[in-house]
Amino acid sequence: MTVEAPIKIGEPVLRWSARAHSIAEIESELARIWSGQDLTATIDGEPGRHIPARTSVMNLVVVARRPELAERCAATMQLLTGRHPSRTIVINSADPDGPSWFNARVEAHCIVPREDAPETCAETIHVTCGGEAGLHLAAIATPLIVHDLPVTVWWPGEPPLMTRSARDLLDGADRLIVDGSSWTGDGLARLREMARLVETSDLAVSDFALARQSRWREAIASIFDDQDFLPYLRSLRRIAVTYSTHDETGAPGSTNLVKPVYHVGWLASRLGLSVHKPLAPVTGHGHGHGHGAARAARSVMSRGVAATLSDGRGEVAVVVRPVASQTPAGTTLRVELLAERRGSELRADVTAEAETVHVRVWQDGVEAMERHFRAPRRTEVELLAEAIESGRRDPVAVGALRSAAAIIGPAGSGA
Repeated sequence: MTVEAPIKIGEPVLRWSARAHSIAEIESELARIWSGQDLTATIDGEPGRHIPARTSVMNLVVVARRPELAERCAATMQLLTGRHPSRTIVINSADPDGPSWFNARVEAHCIVPREDAPETCAETIHVTCGGEAGLHLAAIATPLIVHDLPVTVWWPGEPPLMTRSARDLLDGADRLIVDGSSWTGDGLARLREMARLVETSDLAVSDFALARQSRWREAIASIFDDQDFLPYLRSLRRIAVTYSTHDETGAPGSTNLVKPVYHVGWLASRLGLSVHKPLAPVTGHGHGHGHGAARAARSVMSRGVAATLSDGRGEVAVVVRPVASQTPAGTTLRVELLAERRGSELRADVTAEAETVHVRVWQDGVEAMERHFRAPRRTEVELLAEAIESGRRDPVAVGALRSAAAIIGPAGSGA
């Protein structure tokens, strides 16, 4: 059915909505959208016809295992209709062990970017299925994509990257978008799988967890823009990353470590550091609370995990440690760098808040720099737009992912 809705300049409006129960019915509804539209808008006080233009520049396939994820992702994509109009296919598969069933909703969201511009529209196809129908993602997505346009797969939640269903879908894709910071456990096994996927295919990967850290990377890089500090860059001896945990023990595996490990992976890749010893739990215990029996009765915070890197001349110690905090679990709280060169020491400390990144540097114990950068956290809409616009593989992202996987080590190494 056509949905009558007032035109709002610069805001997406639902113009068409219909139900379907098969791929063939979806294709039929898509054809009807563009054959039956007659949309008008007022221009300078006079009615004028705005011809809706089908302006898809890409295909976006969203695989959402939960209904709330599907709705959130669809709403996010609608906000990009004017900037990145696409055919969006949202697949929500449920109850894989039940009988086979298939329901779909076909929508067209349109936007008038300016009063003197035609209305442009893009389709969203919501597919909910179960049983055998939900096990073959590629069989749902492939017939519905606009051929000759790039295909991006956005997989919020937990992508089972090594399954046949996932691999079949990704074989036909150009880019995969994930958020590694949302994965359960420490997330490191899936990060290792994603690195393997990049090595064995031409797929480009965008991870919101890594993209969010751009303000940290810029702040760290700014330290060595100073010519007095630049020589220390090749004499790094310690990297320490502190992250938040809600687990009273901070036990390995209790908190997602993707973002903290990405910090180390980025530094290792940019400085050409190799892995001497992969991540493993630090033996012993951290500081408890209280004394005597009271201390014994309370949980003791883990000392985190550690690794050893090498720059070819010496070792670089790595420690990733938890701190109890009210911030979201797995959030980076602090990155500390220690460099030693010709008997001189450089220590850098980087922290971030909602809107600001703080950098402090000490040279031989004397504070030599203190800077504050305004750098707000980016929204999911901004991160998605950046991922879509990034085109081919980003060598910095690929390098950080490869190094992170090497630091994690092979399965069973203890990380």
